[in-house]
Amino acid sequence: MNASNFRVKKNMSYARREYMGGIPGSKIVKFTMGNPNKEFNYTVELRNLKAGQIRHNALESARIAANRTLEPLGRENFFLKIVPFPHQVLREHKRLNVAQADRFQEGMKKAYGKAVGTAARLKMNKPILIAKVDEENIESARTALKRAKDKFPVPCRIIVKKN
Repeated sequence: MNASNFRVKKNMSYARREYMGGIPGSKIVKFTMGNPNKEFNYTVELRNLKAGQIRHNALESARIAANRTLEPLGRENFFLKIVPFPHQVLREHKRLNVAQADRFQEGMKKAYGKAVGTAARLKMNKPILIAKVDEENIESARTALKRAKDKFPVPCRIIVKKN
């Protein structure tokens, strides 16, 4: 299935992991990078403009893109955090697709399906990524979050705040 199939929230939340088995693990390696202890002057946030779901592999690829842009500043000169956690379990009903196209499987269109991944559900205007930097590194943080923004299925806005 395409990632666009999971962009919109359709049903109730499906997050009670103790009742299900076979959920693939999250691809997100770290939620915080850089120096969490230092007091930075500026906070640069990436906020979504529409409600929707962001898959765990989109969050991880955005983290890699943003971290790669901020790494040349040095690990002590920035702090990057992924805010949402992918609780929502995504299901997919695998339909049989064989070489004989005239006999394509059409039954059970609303079947339950197996777990194929996880996603974070976001309401409108919630922070997705937060980067904390000093004044001389604001442009690097904006560039990093712009590269991360391209990985998400929902439109986003970059906001710079003074602490």
